[in-house]
Amino acid sequence: MTVEYIRYQIPAEAAEGFEQAYGRAAGQLAEAPECVDYELSRCDEDLESYILRITWTSTAGHLQGFRASEHFPPFLEAIKPYISNIQEMRHYTPTAVAGQGGSIPSLYEWLGGAEALERLTRSFYGEVLKDELLYPLFKDMDEHHPHFVALWLGEVFGGPENYSTERGDYRHMVSRHLGKHITEQQRRRWVNLLMDAADRVELPTDPSFRAAFASYVEWGTRLAEINSQPGREAYDAPIPHWGWGVAPPYKPAAKSEE
Repeated sequence: MTVEYIRYQIPAEAAEGFEQAYGRAAGQLAEAPECVDYELSRCDEDLESYILRITWTSTAGHLQGFRASEHFPPFLEAIKPYISNIQEMRHYTPTAVAGQGGSIPSLYEWLGGAEALERLTRSFYGEVLKDELLYPLFKDMDEHHPHFVALWLGEVFGGPENYSTERGDYRHMVSRHLGKHITEQQRRRWVNLLMDAADRVELPTDPSFRAAFASYVEWGTRLAEINSQPGREAYDAPIPHWGWGVAPPYKPAAKSEE
């Protein structure tokens, strides 16, 4: 990904029109497959100074993709009156220096940490082994499997990187699903039993947490189902890090040649 920063100097009397223009132009960014996200900010110390941040899939995706697409002409038309007010327009590549501040707790902290996840997975897999639809998938399950899943969820939800340390990388996780031939019915049952277990062990029930929790479960189980089908192979990807209403971008792996 690349981040484009555009710095504007907009006279106070033109500020309202400028923001309205970008409000219209933003519709084109929202529809462009090359655009990841965008944000227009106004300086607190100098109200005539604005910064537009646009995250693109790549610099080429912006310059050769978006600018050659059907979305660019109406975008340009909306902001054209303000092009002469641009003071800087450059692309930047994010570095490894990134993270979250301490003002908002991670999902891991909010749900109760490692102990809560251990309770969740023990309760959940206890029911899985009693379930007629899921038992065939888990009948040979390692006795430590609930612990490993708790480690995985802990790392995904913003806790310590214990899964990476004890078990391995994303490729290792994918490899655990290869050849399992998970059906959609089994995936849905897995989801339902996990949600029941979350209630049983009293994970937080506030809507924001449960929405984020359910979002990851839905995303993760669908990938597990995909990766379990014939012809799939293990592949590298970052271990996802889930936040409050945040999902990592995902591009499906190409199917193996038969």
